[in-house]
Amino acid sequence: MSENYKDHIDKDDKDNYEDICYICRRPESKAGKMVHLPGNVCICADCMQKTFDTINKNGAPYGDMMNFNPAMMGFNMQQDIPNSQKLKKKKTEEKAKQEESVLDIKKIPAPHIIKGELDEFIIGQDYAKKVISVAVYNHYKRVAGRIEDDVEIEKSNMLMLGPTGSGKTYLVKTLAKLLNVPLAITDATSLTEAGYIGDDVESVISKLLAAADNDVERAEHGIVFIDEIDKIAKKRNTNSRDVSGESVQQGLLKLLEGSDVEVPVGATSKNAMVPLTTVNTKNILFICGGAFPDLDKIIKNRLNKSASIGFSADLKDKYDNDTKILEKVTVEDLREFGMIPEFLGRLPIVFTLEGLTKEMLVKILCEPKNAIIRQYQKLLALDEVDLRFDDSALEAIAEKAMEKKTGARALRAIIEEFMLDIMFEIPKDENIGKVTITRDYIEHKGAPLIEMRGINKPSLITHNQQA
Repeated sequence: MSENYKDHIDKDDKDNYEDICYICRRPESKAGKMVHLPGNVCICADCMQKTFDTINKNGAPYGDMMNFNPAMMGFNMQQDIPNSQKLKKKKTEEKAKQEESVLDIKKIPAPHIIKGELDEFIIGQDYAKKVISVAVYNHYKRVAGRIEDDVEIEKSNMLMLGPTGSGKTYLVKTLAKLLNVPLAITDATSLTEAGYIGDDVESVISKLLAAADNDVERAEHGIVFIDEIDKIAKKRNTNSRDVSGESVQQGLLKLLEGSDVEVPVGATSKNAMVPLTTVNTKNILFICGGAFPDLDKIIKNRLNKSASIGFSADLKDKYDNDTKILEKVTVEDLREFGMIPEFLGRLPIVFTLEGLTKEMLVKILCEPKNAIIRQYQKLLALDEVDLRFDDSALEAIAEKAMEKKTGARALRAIIEEFMLDIMFEIPKDENIGKVTITRDYIEHKGAPLIEMRGINKPSLITHNQQA
């Protein structure tokens, strides 16, 4: 190795990251020991031999390779491999024993502790939080326990159903933050069958590897959340090839069950000139979530089959106003929706999230640690202004959100609308000390109440619609 090369590479990078062949882009763990050339160029033995053979065929003897210049083969001597494409070396057995295990079975929080921490951020959904807490606890206990007897514990992948805005993605994000494990969130709508425009199913693991800072061992203990999983249901009444439906479900089977997957490092496509590495998905927890629109109709049709003529017959409209209809879902309902049996068989835990009620929306506004109202109160506190919401105003916001039928997502849009004028006008007057939002202001019938420092007087701040 030349002195220039030694000076160019940082010592930490040299110790922690693998060398990557400049030509075939394979890491050192796959290609073997690298040959280091001037200008920060690494070439594996196979590519170097091919280079020798190419030059020899053109009339240059092997002896002339003592004066070999990498630029003659088209190498860009100034190009460095970006950090996003560097692959961390695997730890040796001795080093792994010396270091404390990341997944210590004694340090895994119990389910009631996980649920208690989720309660601080997420309102309601007690059943969903209990299910996911137990499943995650059992999963990481299985990974950390290293059970060596005849009993092999299977992986507990999950399928989460719930209406839009009920908190599916937020629940998984909060869970991964509490456990301090790598998390990859991907959208199933971008996945297609291999060979078609779109992302292959392996791109899910590529995102998890990037979230783990290209550390394969850490990525193999991570969590993958595949959102909008209902969008890959089998397409009905179509004559075209279903490259984004059933075929994607088939491609996900090997990932869900656990297998060695070859994934690109720093990219989502194997066609890119980036290194490839192998990730084992046996200990990766997969959580799939989706709103499953029109699934309630399938459930109602199944439940209404018991309706008949007579005094004891069920009414046809018995379940029309049932807000918890999704809780009655069965595997047969999901199969009729378009999910294949093999896919559902690899997601043994199926649970639902409740639709948000008005009372839940009011609590979401002000109770969580990072509630929307608390965020605005903190913003105005920097201007030394006390922001308050009376109970009627909170109810009015929740009622408007219920009308939009987009769950908790509607809350921020509503608050942004009426807070615009307040955030614009308050910095004009340094004497304003307190602002109280009322129901009349939310419904465009009045103005907020403001208190000057030592003086009470009505506000002149109104909506643009009233101006």
